[in-house]
Amino acid sequence: MTKDRFLVLEDGSVYEGYRLGADKETSGEVVFNTSMTGVQEIITDNSYTDQIITFSYPLVGNAGFNIEDNESLKPTTKGVIVREACEYPSNFRNRENLDSFLKRHNIVGISGVDTRSITRKIRDFGVMRGVITSSDNHEKTVKELKSYERRTDQIERVSTKSPYVSTGTGYRVVLLDFGKKENIVRSLNQRNVDVTVVPYDTTAEEILSLNPDGVMLSNGPGDPDDVEVAVKTIQDLIGRVPVFGICLGHQLIALAGGAKSYKMKFGHRGSNQPVKNLATGKIEITSQNHGYAIDAESLKDTDLEVTHVALNDNTVEGIRHKEHPVFSVQYHPEAAAGPHDSSYLFNEFIDAMTEFGGKQNA
Repeated sequence: MTKDRFLVLEDGSVYEGYRLGADKETSGEVVFNTSMTGVQEIITDNSYTDQIITFSYPLVGNAGFNIEDNESLKPTTKGVIVREACEYPSNFRNRENLDSFLKRHNIVGISGVDTRSITRKIRDFGVMRGVITSSDNHEKTVKELKSYERRTDQIERVSTKSPYVSTGTGYRVVLLDFGKKENIVRSLNQRNVDVTVVPYDTTAEEILSLNPDGVMLSNGPGDPDDVEVAVKTIQDLIGRVPVFGICLGHQLIALAGGAKSYKMKFGHRGSNQPVKNLATGKIEITSQNHGYAIDAESLKDTDLEVTHVALNDNTVEGIRHKEHPVFSVQYHPEAAAGPHDSSYLFNEFIDAMTEFGGKQNA
């Protein structure tokens, strides 16, 4: 097999590899993920909209792909970079390999490249634009990368276009969809919660007209500063209903409270991230996927306080409102394929709805 595909980065680096997935050219922000499992869930996570994922683990796809584990129906990941793509997966749930899965979802990939080199480059110099292409005119490709203008419509593209219900017999929760992972809905349904998923730009009054016992704010792609409409909605909800935010939802709660966010050098992406719960002193191993974080200093003059911190870099991983039942975490308590250390947060959300006087359907 001939190496006939290239990964070109905006700093001029070129990696030569093998054709994988869809037969086209793609460009996006190149990031790395350190997970050893959950490849299907990662690729189908809409928080990766417009991004090219480098898997730092050397063998990808050995458990194969199935029809149950997708986190979205239409993945928006731009590309996948692997050292070795497993051609013959071994798992009783397997239905296809990585190459077939990427082709079916029209996602471009490249294999046979030094993913350790790419990961170290991003870690040392930060995330950067890249192109996966079959063209050998690398000078032209780099020039085009440097003139790229960032898109700000990712959430509009991945959010549901109309409300829908995932039925349960317990509390009623409205999930504001910024590009949600399906396992958020599953995690709520497993606790008998009735979930109504609504578009990202739904107003507070429209949400409250559904008589929810609580509101969830989902994960999603992009810069939280691009979602001003959601910040206004959250401000109007605080004090009127319990609110629980995950990842982008966490960042938006912080912005709604007057704090600020910033773009991280290379972000947190992986299923082995240690976080300290400041209330209990316990360490949770968490799954994370974010390129922005909340400025801890900016929280000091707000009604929000820090509840969790990342042990690797001491960044803010959780906050709560000092007076109202509003809390959030930067990581993913709904993580699939895991870890599940922080799944208790869904139970805390249910407790908050009970204390607020929520009335279950049944």
